[in-house]
Amino acid sequence: FGSSCCCFSGFGTPFLRPPLPLTHPVCNMGKFIKSGRVIVVLQGRFAGKKAIVVKAFDDGSRSRPFGHCLVAGVDKAPLKVTKTMSKKKIAKRTRVKPFVRYVNYNHMMPTRYQVPSEIGAQSLATDQQMDTTDGRIEAKKFIKKLLQQKFVDPPADKSGKPSKDVLYLRKKLRF
Repeated sequence: FGSSCCCFSGFGTPFLRPPLPLTHPVCNMGKFIKSGRVIVVLQGRFAGKKAIVVKAFDDGSRSRPFGHCLVAGVDKAPLKVTKTMSKKKIAKRTRVKPFVRYVNYNHMMPTRYQVPSEIGAQSLATDQQMDTTDGRIEAKKFIKKLLQQKFVDPPADKSGKPSKDVLYLRKKLRF
C-alpha cells in the first residue's frame, strides 16, 4: 500500500483498506468520555449548551445501536449577581433550567473539564428515570436543585479555590 501506516491505504476509499490490527494506536485509545466529563452539545435543540456525562454507552444499546451517552445539562445558565440586588432578585437570577437526554458521540464535543466527584455525576439520572416522563421530571428537579446549590457555592479544588470545572459549567457559552 501507499504508506507504512495501516490507516492509509493510498486509494482514498474506505472499502479498499485492510482491517485495523488490534495493536493499532486507534484500537487501544483510552476512553476519555466517562461519567463526570463536561461536554458541549453540538446538534439539536440544546446545541451550544454545556452538559455533564452521567453514563457512557461506548458500544451502544439495543434501542440506540451507536455510541452515545446520557447527559445532564444546563439549558438556561444563571445570570450575573451584584451586591446591590435584593434577595428576591438574586434568587430569580440564580435559577437554573436543566435538561436530561441521550446524545450521540458525533453530536457532542468533550472539554478538558471534569466535575468534582463530590457532585456525583452517576447519580444525576438513571436509565429507569429516562424511560418515563415522570422520571425525567423527577431527574430534572434533582439536577436543578443540585446545580443551583453548586453554582452558588462551588466546591473547592486542591488549592482551596473554587473549582474551575463548575465555574466553566456555570458560564453561558459565547459563540
